Amino acid sequence: MEGRTAIVTGASAGLGARFATVLAQAGATVFAAARRADRLKELADSDARIHPVACDVALEADRTRLIETALTTTGRIDILVNNAASSGETRAENESPDAFTDVIGVNLTAPFHLARLTAEAPASGGRSIINVSSILGLVSAAPLGGASYSASKAGLIGLTRELAGQWGRSGTRVNALAPGWFRTEMTADLFADERSSRWVERNTLLHRGGDGHELDGALLFLASDASSYCTGQVLTVDGGWTAR
Repeated sequence: MEGRTAIVTGASAGLGARFATVLAQAGATVFAAARRADRLKELADSDARIHPVACDVALEADRTRLIETALTTTGRIDILVNNAASSGETRAENESPDAFTDVIGVNLTAPFHLARLTAEAPASGGRSIINVSSILGLVSAAPLGGASYSASKAGLIGLTRELAGQWGRSGTRVNALAPGWFRTEMTADLFADERSSRWVERNTLLHRGGDGHELDGALLFLASDASSYCTGQVLTVDGGWTAR
C-alpha cells in the first residue's frame, strides 16, 4: 500500500479504527474520519501515517470537506472504506419514518456521495472502494430486529453492484465487505449479555463471535492489487453465519 491514499469513515472506534490502522501499517497514507475528534487524535498519535479529520458523514458539506482534505494533502484518493454507520431502533414498530430516514442517510446516502466524489478524484492506478455492509444486509436480524439498519446494509450491497457496473470501465473497483458478529463498541451489549452471546455461538458455524484482526486479510485483499480482477462482489466474513 506504499504511496497510496486511503479514506476510512467511522474510524474513531471499533472496526473503523482497526481498518485505518491496518491500512497505515501496510504503508498507506490514511485519512481517518469520524465525529469524535479526541478518539481520532489518539489514533493518529499511534501512527504518523494516519491523519485525523473530524467529520459527520451525515452532512454533505463535511463529506465534501473530507475529500478535499485528502486531495489537498496528497493529490489523489486510491482507497475509500465506507465504514461509518448508525444502528437505529431494533424494533420496527418503535422506529419513526424520520428516524428511518436518518439511518438511511448515514448508512447509504453518505457512502454513495463519498464514492461518487472519490471516483471523480485522481488516483495512482486502479482505485478500490469498499462498502462495509453486514450479514444483516443478506439475512434477517430476527429476533433482534433493526429495520432501517438491515434495509440500509442491503441497499449498500445493491449500490456496490451498480457502481461496479458503471465504473468498471474506468478501472474503479467497488466491492462490499459483510462482517458477521464481531466484538465492537456497537455490539458490546450483545456480547455482554449471556443469552445473546450464546445465541451468536449457537448460530455461528465456528461457535463464536469474530475478533477484529480476523477482518484484516479481507480488508487488505479488497484494498490492494490482490483483488485487481474482483469487483461488484460481497466478501462475507461471518464464521459461517450465513451458511446455515
